[in-house]
Amino acid sequence: MITYPMIVVGIIVLYILNSIKILREYERGVIFRLGRVLPRPKGPGLILVFAPIDHIVKISLRLITMNIPPQDVITKDNVTVKVNAVLYFRVIDPLKCVLDVQDYLNATSQLAQTTLRSVLGQVPLDDLLSERDKLNARIQAIIEQHTDPWGIKVQLVEMKQVDLPENMVRAIAKQAEAERERRAKVIHAEGEFQAADKLLQAANTISANPQALQLRFLGTLTEIAAEKNSTIVFPLPMELLKAFTYEKKPENK
Repeated sequence: MITYPMIVVGIIVLYILNSIKILREYERGVIFRLGRVLPRPKGPGLILVFAPIDHIVKISLRLITMNIPPQDVITKDNVTVKVNAVLYFRVIDPLKCVLDVQDYLNATSQLAQTTLRSVLGQVPLDDLLSERDKLNARIQAIIEQHTDPWGIKVQLVEMKQVDLPENMVRAIAKQAEAERERRAKVIHAEGEFQAADKLLQAANTISANPQALQLRFLGTLTEIAAEKNSTIVFPLPMELLKAFTYEKKPENK
């Protein structure tokens, strides 16, 4: 027969079992007892939460990856672009995260979006495309400065994609093409200058040694003869005939 003491004991046992909470290794529990927060968060492991006296708020200490939605940004040189980014952060102080901000996830997201538009609006388009690392570090520093009182540590901010208007894409392509043509012309001019300098040195060397010109003629003849598909007209230098001419010596009187 079930007696009144047994019912009371059963209710107490059920209440204690219902008060048992298990927090994972990456979780912490901020306990409010009669509306006042306990000085230290609970967990991980087995804890007791005595409802309705106690109220628990679970906070994860894992790294949170937050996608920053595409933002319409007007750069310093009045170019409209759409930029999205990703934010990595973690909670390092659960008490501040619960007490100092109502919804730390939404607050961090709104702050990241506002900072992204503000920072990118202060730089020209060329810097936005070429100096992403500096801009990422600047955005991270500003966000971390504002989220530090909330008990949040910002690990990394990275811009993922920059969408340009179609007319701006064509303009950048034309600019890149013109830059490549300019480099090609400069390289060609430098090659012509170096070739002319080498030809001048070769001419000076040959003028000092006329036999070198004949050797060059013979080398050219060898290169042409390898083709075997053309008639070769090769000039015969007069210097070669000097070896066959007889110079009469003057008679001694």
